[in-house]
Amino acid sequence: MGTPNAQEPSSPVEGRICILMAAILWSLSGGFAKVLTRPTALGLDHPALHPMTIAFFRVLFAGALLAPAIRTRDWSWRPLMVAMMVAFAAMNILFVWALTMTTAANAILLQYTAPLWMYLASIWILGERPDRRSSVAVLIGSAGIAIIVAGGWTSDERGIILVALASGVGYAAVVLFLRVLRDASSMWLTVLNHLSCAVVLFPLALLGPTPSPGQLGLLAAFGTIQMGLPYWLMARGLRSISAQEAGAITLLEPVLNPMWAYLVAGEKPAPLTWLGGSLILGAILWRYLPAARSTS
Repeated sequence: MGTPNAQEPSSPVEGRICILMAAILWSLSGGFAKVLTRPTALGLDHPALHPMTIAFFRVLFAGALLAPAIRTRDWSWRPLMVAMMVAFAAMNILFVWALTMTTAANAILLQYTAPLWMYLASIWILGERPDRRSSVAVLIGSAGIAIIVAGGWTSDERGIILVALASGVGYAAVVLFLRVLRDASSMWLTVLNHLSCAVVLFPLALLGPTPSPGQLGLLAAFGTIQMGLPYWLMARGLRSISAQEAGAITLLEPVLNPMWAYLVAGEKPAPLTWLGGSLILGAILWRYLPAARSTS
């Protein structure tokens, strides 16, 4: 309560819990997106919103509703934050672009090549020591992602696969910037990223119709619960664990995401998606269950 960092995690265990919660909340994107774009009992798919409109309101609500939690002493500025904001905006634009051209499951899962880029960059750029268990977990998880990509690979989707992969590079860059800037306020970084992205997306948001009141309410929940809060948790967690570990834990998101899409809209992933998802989940369990047993 008394110091600026009093509410930040002070141990690797707390950091891992933050990253785990972020992954679970991020996985809700499939459910939120389907309610806004598919016929459901809520009837919130009309008017048909442009994907960039959804992206704009998501980051706007995430930033605006978290902004009041910023304290004056949280404010800080470094030139590196500009690069972080650029990476965050690029990640969101590329991801939404991919969503408009392929299935939500494919776009999300392709974005999850990010742990591989994070693993390599954390070693080569940040100078972190490679961890054998994390290395194997990321390799197994990447194999699972490769299986899912192979299952949906068609000649007419090769271009969008490159876009989705680029969104994964942007995601990895954001996580690495958060790691480098870990001594800055987690809330400040979260709001800065989301509001700067909203500024970039505003002109594109004018391409479609204005959301209905019900859609605006869901977009507010979409922004705060699925996007703003998880990035805050990620920024907090990266204070006490490496980007390598964070990348392995967040592999849980593409496993859970298809489940929410199925529950909301009945969208069934292909069999290879289940196979790849099983490898991803197995990698996470193999990485962390032995450690949990040893500390219990």
